[in-house]
Amino acid sequence: MGRPFATGLPHYGHILAGTIKDVVTRWAQQTGHYVERRFGWDTHGLPVEYEIDKALGISGPADVMAMGIDKYNAECRKIVMRYASEWEHSVNRMGRWIDFKNDYKTMYPWFMESVWWAFSELFKKGLVYKGVKVMPYSTACCTPLSNFEAGLNYKMVNDPAVCVGFKVENMENRYLVAWTTTPWTLPSNLALVVHPDLEYVLARDKNTNVEYIVMECRLGELKNDHLEILEKFPGKKLEGTLYEPLFPYFKHMRQERNAFRVLVNTFVTTDQGTGVVHEAPYFGEIDFQVCLENKIITKDMKVVCPVDETGRFTNEVSDWAGMYVKEADKLIIKNLKERGHLVHRGEVEHSYPFCWRSDTPLLYKAVPSWFIRVEEVVPKLLENNEKTYWVPSIVKEKRFANWLRDARDWAVSRNRFWGTPINLWVSDDGEEIVCISSIAQLEELSGEKITDLHRESVDHITIPSRTGRGVLKRVSEVFDCWFESGSMPYAQNHYPFERKKIFEENFPADFIAEGIDQTRGWFYTLLVLSTCLFGKPPFKNLICNGLVLAEDGSKMSKRKKNYPDPMEIVNKYGADALRLYLINSPVVRGENLRFRESGVNELLKDVFLPWFNAYRFLAQNLKTYESESGAPFELVPLAKDGNVMDRWVESFTNSLVRFVTTEMNEYRLYAVVAPLTRFFDTLTNCYIRLNRKRIKGESGIEEQAVALSVLCRVLSIICRLMAPFTPFFSEYVWQHLKQVVGATEESVHFCLVPKPNEDAIDEGVERSVQAMRSVMELVRVVRDRKGIAIKYPLKEMIVINRDAQFLDDVDNLSHYILSEAIKCRKLVVSSDKEKYGVRLKAEPNFRLLGARLKGDQKKVAEYLKKEISQAELAQFLNEGKLVVVGYELTSEEVSVSYRGMGDQAATHHEYHSDVNTIVVVDVSEDDTLLEEGLAREVTNRIQKLRKAAKLVQTDKASVYCTVSPPGCKLSLVLDAHKEKIQQATGTPMFFETPPTGMKVDVELAEAQAKIKGMPGKSSENGPQSKTSAKQDELLVLYNGKSLSVRLTTKDAKMEKYSDLLYEIRSAFGLWSGSVKLAMEDGKLIHSTSPIGKLMGKTVNTRSFESWLRAKKLMAPLLSARDIFR
Repeated sequence: MGRPFATGLPHYGHILAGTIKDVVTRWAQQTGHYVERRFGWDTHGLPVEYEIDKALGISGPADVMAMGIDKYNAECRKIVMRYASEWEHSVNRMGRWIDFKNDYKTMYPWFMESVWWAFSELFKKGLVYKGVKVMPYSTACCTPLSNFEAGLNYKMVNDPAVCVGFKVENMENRYLVAWTTTPWTLPSNLALVVHPDLEYVLARDKNTNVEYIVMECRLGELKNDHLEILEKFPGKKLEGTLYEPLFPYFKHMRQERNAFRVLVNTFVTTDQGTGVVHEAPYFGEIDFQVCLENKIITKDMKVVCPVDETGRFTNEVSDWAGMYVKEADKLIIKNLKERGHLVHRGEVEHSYPFCWRSDTPLLYKAVPSWFIRVEEVVPKLLENNEKTYWVPSIVKEKRFANWLRDARDWAVSRNRFWGTPINLWVSDDGEEIVCISSIAQLEELSGEKITDLHRESVDHITIPSRTGRGVLKRVSEVFDCWFESGSMPYAQNHYPFERKKIFEENFPADFIAEGIDQTRGWFYTLLVLSTCLFGKPPFKNLICNGLVLAEDGSKMSKRKKNYPDPMEIVNKYGADALRLYLINSPVVRGENLRFRESGVNELLKDVFLPWFNAYRFLAQNLKTYESESGAPFELVPLAKDGNVMDRWVESFTNSLVRFVTTEMNEYRLYAVVAPLTRFFDTLTNCYIRLNRKRIKGESGIEEQAVALSVLCRVLSIICRLMAPFTPFFSEYVWQHLKQVVGATEESVHFCLVPKPNEDAIDEGVERSVQAMRSVMELVRVVRDRKGIAIKYPLKEMIVINRDAQFLDDVDNLSHYILSEAIKCRKLVVSSDKEKYGVRLKAEPNFRLLGARLKGDQKKVAEYLKKEISQAELAQFLNEGKLVVVGYELTSEEVSVSYRGMGDQAATHHEYHSDVNTIVVVDVSEDDTLLEEGLAREVTNRIQKLRKAAKLVQTDKASVYCTVSPPGCKLSLVLDAHKEKIQQATGTPMFFETPPTGMKVDVELAEAQAKIKGMPGKSSENGPQSKTSAKQDELLVLYNGKSLSVRLTTKDAKMEKYSDLLYEIRSAFGLWSGSVKLAMEDGKLIHSTSPIGKLMGKTVNTRSFESWLRAKKLMAPLLSARDIFR
């Protein structure tokens, strides 16, 4: 596993990677595998040194040498574990199962010794050499960076863009014009490059007679309207052309290396510049390679690099010696202008790399370095990459494989101090080199006792030469910390000095995980070293996660404060909610995540609250069962011909176990978490909702025992299945369930993941219930659209589908749909859509069609809109293909929806459909439907007041209700439905005032406006007059009365239009007819409008039908008084 630095606090990237690792390793442990859980720390490298440099005001290596390496490294050692306790707290708080006491750190001598061993093996194989490389260089940190590090911090900057004339030798007024954004590199120019095959021109300024050579298509870069073209020719004609050095500092290179001539190469492009490229070989990778190939330079010559480690010109560039190169740009441009070499001066905005640590511009600069020969092992790297399994696979096949194909020799040395010293001892003439492989070998060769391997402990140690060259001294560099990271699999085990057998039996690793940015970092160095040392890949399976960004898509920034503190989120919503949010996002597919706090809150509401409610409902009814039966509860097996919903939920749960097991074996977390999170909505809104009466014992004690056993088994299975993902809440539920299910394991994390019970899986039952659920969802949408609460039954619903099996499934479960799920009087199933005025309608995907059909899209769209027949659409649904004006259209390009037509669509029927099914719902009302709904309203109020009084199901209470005036319609409704209300609430109901002296626990009037958890304000006598809304409220006006609706509370937030409409209907008694809301300017509010935008606003209520009748029925309810002990 990748290791963090303890010099900074953990952020969402660390938490994400840690969570992925924890989920996978918990799953492995709970499927019978041994998992070694050791935490590792990166302790060396630039992040630590940069902190010390800032604190001590160190500006370069000279300051460190003056201070003393021992004192400098002692300061580094002090801060290495600055935030270790915060890391341990955060990691533990996130639920990661890891061992901090048996950790490993890259600064431990035994870890460093294994790094030495790895490098010595590469040295023995001839894979190490010393050379010069142009590398990204941080002048603030005085060190080269890897290409990976250079790519971490690109910014848009404005740089000078100058066209510079290089005078052709022996031609008085002729200049080759090169373009550059780095004028500071011009003093080091040694060559110019043109494209051999593209056209160039010789153009003359008619005013000055000066002649310029540029690429024909780039002539406009000179910004000169007075040019006339004298000649055209291919670039290869310029090859070998000599020109005068622009500056005199390195003019000796003409005689020594035949410099200052024109070269040809196809890397020259036509999209920028003049087509003539200036070459300063020690300040550009391509420049270096081209000049090397053309023998302008050699690998072993003295470098032409007049810039020191702090980015200042050396004495070789006498005019600007000691000046920072970027600051010298203006002076160099001024010098060129004065000498007649500046052809044009401009500015360009472009992306430029900055140091990821110091946030200062990087230079590309030649640096002497020790290299590992990577280029010669590229075929083997690609071969080993193919042996690994990645999620997502495209990162392996594209991004990583492409990086491997273009891999260059790896410069592993850094001119720093706090790191693992490079274990090379070299003679003064460089001819004798000893690569030390262990502490014991160094002690043997030097005669000194070694206790530490940092520079202050080994720099002074010498080794006698075996060839008469005096003594060998250690080279001054330390390892690139990425070399340490790549050595981690063996260094953490102190291989080969300890645990040799254990390592060799368990290498390659089964699993690793890190961010997508590590394709050029840790993943790469792991593979390079493993391939070079062992000839095989370092891991078998890998999950590559994307990046966590701020909500606006920008990079998370402490300075901008554009993201919430991770621990605040954990303390507010819980670690499980944050874990689930992160791994239930695109980030586990290698994509980026825009972090939203509201997303964590949504998971809390959608997963953990339903889960808890399901568990609590089980616990309450287990207590009721034991109270009623007088015996302890014992699990009852489910008969094969038992209740269909019992069989369904056990089948559905075991199918989920099978699916999750399959996907987790393939490391596809992104496929696993969504079904797991949806399970709890299915459990509560389908199984528990449709079986509430059985679970509560209303169908008899035996049926209750069966239903409770089913719910208990299901919660036990899902608890063990969720344990790797949500360790805290799973443990909480398990501690309360384990005795009921007879489990002996002390913790859910000591249980094995459940195996699917194939005998319990019944695909036919699952298909049937899925059909029922799809119908339930369609009708729910109709209810929401019309603002009809579930308490008010519907008159009739018609389900239309072409599949006979689907209709049979719905019909067989009609009693659930009619009584519990939909509350409808009558259900009709049919395959005859025409009978009910239903027609098919084509819905073209204009984006896809436009991209493929271009101008013919209009013809196709017109045909689909006006000419296509019902028979054609029916055939399209069967075959998935449709030919229109010569084009074959697919189901991706055209979808088919259902539409209601004729008289029914214009009256009291509402239509809604999905791809295969349409429901036609009769939304008309009559007195019996209204009365039944009112009775349920009273039932709902009593249940809420029992809850407010903190009563459980077995607690006894009574309801006293007075209705005024006596004999009104509401009084008749309550009389008629009294028995049902009492049965549903378990609370006796008396139509009288409470006895004298009896304490009132809760008043109905106080809870009347608390609809769906969103409290409004009203008095016992109904809504009052009010003229303005508070900032967090919505003021609703109706017939001179007002209601203040709280849109946000500390516990909930109203999000649906239907919730708002329901509350308004309740407050004003508008239970019949259509209700519309309008802004003060009269503009109607659409049902899809965001409710949050109404905060602080005032709206008017409009009712168009029998609102008065319902208002009169509900009015007496407002003054009723409620529950007494």
